[in-house]
Amino acid sequence: MESEVTFIGFGEAGMAFAKPGACGYDRKLDNPTTRPGKLADFASASVRSCDTAAEALARAEIIFSLVTADQALAAARDDAPHLAPGALWLDMNSVAPDTKRAAAEAIEPRGRYVDVAVMAPVHPARRDVPLFVSGPHAEAGAAALNGAGFTSVRIVEGGIGAASAIKMIRSVMVKGMEALSAECALAAEAAGVRDAVIASLDASWSETDWAHRFDYGLDRMMVHGLRRAAEMEEAEKTLEALGIGAVMTRGTIERQRAIGMLHAQPPRGLAAKLAVLLPFLTRLEKAA
Repeated sequence: MESEVTFIGFGEAGMAFAKPGACGYDRKLDNPTTRPGKLADFASASVRSCDTAAEALARAEIIFSLVTADQALAAARDDAPHLAPGALWLDMNSVAPDTKRAAAEAIEPRGRYVDVAVMAPVHPARRDVPLFVSGPHAEAGAAALNGAGFTSVRIVEGGIGAASAIKMIRSVMVKGMEALSAECALAAEAAGVRDAVIASLDASWSETDWAHRFDYGLDRMMVHGLRRAAEMEEAEKTLEALGIGAVMTRGTIERQRAIGMLHAQPPRGLAAKLAVLLPFLTRLEKAA
């Protein structure tokens, strides 16, 4: 008999990983404004929507926790009392190792907690995205993920937090490069030297198309900047806990959040994105 699967949180990742026939709950169902759109998301993925987390978890054997980074610990604490004994809580949220360990403390009295790190964008890979898994229930978690159709699951040595440490420290570079590239492109546009800067970068790093890199990075930040900022706050916690400081990462948080605050659908092309962003960010700087 197939295990009962539940999604807690059903945003971009939830929809990418959706298992038809599963059920799920998302906080946007509680809001009359966002409920119709979220119901449509569930329906399009053939996942049954539930009006409460308790309803979604009533018979769940495998739970995919896919909320925003700032809600990962709260979801574990709020939902733990509703878990069936022995249920697998697959925490796939991008949070610091200490946050994962705190979530595990909430889950473990009833369920089995698994630290899962999603190591690449969920699109276009979907269930082919690389996953790192750690903790005392890593083998059970990996088996559940494989059974749900994930094709690239790797168990990493260490307890809860080991997989997330890899993810968070990697994000320092990946999200930091996005933020730095955005700052460079915006400055070049403001100075009227965008083409010259891109040509110089292309000459220095011939393997990189810098106009494309700037365009792609700004696209991702305009769509996901607020979520990325929340993730990088968890990366900041990771670095601070390691005792090395997080000077560069704090700048990444600020830049990601500022671009995400525009809440704009990215226009096509680098020039169009810069034309939207530059006046907006200039106004933010003047107001600060």
